[in-house]
Amino acid sequence: MSANSTSPPQNRWYGVRRTLAFQNISAVYIWVAMVVLFSILVPETFPTVDTVRIVLADQALTAILAIGLVLPLAAGAFDLSIGSQLGLAAIVVAWMLSVQDLGLWISVLGTLAVGVMVGLLNGLLIVKAKISSFITTLGMSSIILAGISWISHDAQILDLGSDFQEIATHPIFGVPLSVYVMVVLAAVVWYVLDNTHLGRAVYATGGNTEAARLSGVRTGLVVVACLVSCSLLASVAGILLSSSLATGDPTIGPGYMLPAFAAAFLGSTQFRNGRFNVLGTVVAVYVLATGVKGLQLAGAPVWIPELFNGVALLVAVAVNRRQGSARRARSAKSATSVAVERAV
Repeated sequence: MSANSTSPPQNRWYGVRRTLAFQNISAVYIWVAMVVLFSILVPETFPTVDTVRIVLADQALTAILAIGLVLPLAAGAFDLSIGSQLGLAAIVVAWMLSVQDLGLWISVLGTLAVGVMVGLLNGLLIVKAKISSFITTLGMSSIILAGISWISHDAQILDLGSDFQEIATHPIFGVPLSVYVMVVLAAVVWYVLDNTHLGRAVYATGGNTEAARLSGVRTGLVVVACLVSCSLLASVAGILLSSSLATGDPTIGPGYMLPAFAAAFLGSTQFRNGRFNVLGTVVAVYVLATGVKGLQLAGAPVWIPELFNGVALLVAVAVNRRQGSARRARSAKSATSVAVERAV
C-alpha cells in the first residue's frame, strides 16, 4: 500500500526532472547563461528594456518565417525559397500600394494570394512531378528573385502610406504589433500540429511517408498543404517587413533564410526530442538573437551574425539527426518487444 501511495509523487518528480533536463531544454539554459554573461560584459546597454524591445521587434519576422518553415520540415520537405518568398511579398505589396494604387487591403490580400500560389506550385511540383523538395524550392527561389528584379526594376519602392506602416509598427504596451502577430500565428500553428488530426498526419508523413500512406494518410495533400501554409506565413512576414521599413526593398528577402533554418533545426532539439515544433523554434529564434545582439553590443565584428547562425545551423542539424536516430531506434526496439510478447 505504501508503494502505491509513493508511486504517483515519484512519477511526477521523474516527469519534472525529465522536462527540466539539460538535454530537453538546453537552449533555455544557454539563453539564461548568455543573458547573465552579456549583462556583466556590457551592463550599460544589454540588460535594458530598450534592448529587449528591439530584439522582440527585430526578430518577430524571423520567428514568423521559422514557424512557417516548421510545417514542411515536419512533413519531411524542405522549402529553400522562403527567404525569396518573403522578399517577393515585400515587393508585391509595395508595388500594389505605390505603383498600382490598389488600396491597403486589396494590396495585402493580393500579396497573400500570390504567396499561396507560389506554395501551391511548389507542392504540385514535388508531389505530382516527383521533383525533390530541395531542387524544387531551390529553383523556385531563383525564379522568384528574377520576378522581384522585374517588378521592382532593382530599385526600392517608396511612398507606401502611413496607414500601411501602422500594420507592423503600431505599439501596444510599447511593443510593435508585429510581435503580437507572431504570437498569434505561433499559437495557431502549435495548436494545429499538437492538437489536431492534421498535425498528427503531418508528423506521420515526415516520420515515414510510405507507412503513413499505407495507414490512410493522404501524404501528397499533407505536403502541399504544409508548403502552401509556409508560403502564406512567409508572405505575412514580407508584408510586415515592408510595413516596418515603409519601403519595398528588392534585396532584403534572401538574408532571412539562414536564420529561419537555424532556428527551426535548433528548435527541433528542444522539448520534442528531435521533432520540429513551434515552441522550440520560437525559443531558438530569440536565443540566437540574444547571442548576436550581445556580441554586437560587446563590439564584435559585423560578420558575427552570419558566423553565429551558420554554426548554430550545423550543430542543430547534427543534434537533430542524432535525436531522430535515437527515437527511431527506441521505436524499433519497442515494436520488436511487442512482437516477441505476442509470439510468446
